[in-house]
Amino acid sequence: MRYIRWFAASAALWLCCTPWASGQILGIGASPELLEFDGYPAQVGYVTSEGFVDADAFLDEQSGWSGSYRSWEILPSGLIYKAYLANVKESRLSARIIEIPHESTFFDANVGGRVGLIRFGTHDPIRPEGFQVDAEGSAHVRLDIPEDVDVRAVDFRGGIATTWGNCCQQTKFGYYHLSSHLGDEFLLKNPTSDRQNFSRDVLVLGRSFYLNDWLRIYGEAGWAFYRKVSDEWEFQFGFDYLPLYPTDSRGSPFLAANVHLREEANFGGNFTGQAGWAWRGEKSGNLLRIGLHYYNGKSSQFSFWDDFEQQLGFGVWYDR
Repeated sequence: MRYIRWFAASAALWLCCTPWASGQILGIGASPELLEFDGYPAQVGYVTSEGFVDADAFLDEQSGWSGSYRSWEILPSGLIYKAYLANVKESRLSARIIEIPHESTFFDANVGGRVGLIRFGTHDPIRPEGFQVDAEGSAHVRLDIPEDVDVRAVDFRGGIATTWGNCCQQTKFGYYHLSSHLGDEFLLKNPTSDRQNFSRDVLVLGRSFYLNDWLRIYGEAGWAFYRKVSDEWEFQFGFDYLPLYPTDSRGSPFLAANVHLREEANFGGNFTGQAGWAWRGEKSGNLLRIGLHYYNGKSSQFSFWDDFEQQLGFGVWYDR
């Protein structure tokens, strides 16, 4: 099992750092029409007087990077590097009712989100390209429903990230702080509880790739330069399968999975799977999901970081 964990961690780091320029390894962004300019329906206007295709002008137009589209924007709509759907520690708005067998029924909620501060690039809110700076902040709270809906624990997260990319691949480099706290009601009812002040300040590097308009894969590595209880390294990887473009009122199915490996858990961690139905806004690009939630591994509340839990439940998630 230890070798499997190390292999998974190495794969995540490789996915983050490998320069898959222009998506050539995956064959992204190179449709037969782009490779064979002759006969392409949109080639009118790109043919020079000598009868050749102006490839530079053609590719600029296809990528949205022609001069008329490139500009600065304050508080842009949409994100170049979108949140990982099945990562329960992302900053977003969400609510889940979960059952942890042999323990209790909980209400887990994330209250917060991630927003763009400034962008140099295109103005497309759904699939923007360019360079962008994002800020995030959220509280991850767990309420024990049978115990008078007491606050069992809450994790706080905040950070900032620089992101850049195009329609096919994106990169993120940033910083986040996370700290965990036990609830007052839980401490009063469990005075002998071993209180651990889990916290970490982390530099992260992530890469994501769209294989098509539905399927995205990603990997991320994080290194904590300051920490308490936790150790230095963490890795995560996974996939999101859902429509990238706006849906009608009927919506579309989605499927997502995430593996999060942490050094303090001997490079174990957790697996999360989610499936259900999703709607994406036509003008905003914002995403609403409802569906089933499954989690297996070390606790998603880091005050109990070394406890094992299996979550079964139903959730609602809202992302930009």
